[in-house]
Amino acid sequence: MANIITGTSENFNEVINGDLPVLVDFWATWCGPCRMIAPFVEQLADEYEGKVAFMKVNVDEEPALCEKYRVSSIPNLVLFKDGDVVDQSAGARPKAQLAAFIEQVL
Repeated sequence: MANIITGTSENFNEVINGDLPVLVDFWATWCGPCRMIAPFVEQLADEYEGKVAFMKVNVDEEPALCEKYRVSSIPNLVLFKDGDVVDQSAGARPKAQLAAFIEQVL
């Protein structure tokens, strides 16, 4: 099983500025659509291991990160490459669409 990093204010910049592109999943425990895509994110983390890093940020625990990246609805997936936002996608999506979203940074 691939390693999905728990994103915090302390480690966020270090991860997005790392060697790999990063998919950040902004989510919450009370969010039904977030729970719906969680298995897809986990599967994709396995499939893209070594190519893309995956991070989950709990919006209730990290409001400053949500504000910084203008996350107003969840689930909200943000793609980073070299520390910069490449794309952002709000709402639940099928696994194939999530994979296509990730492919744009490879």
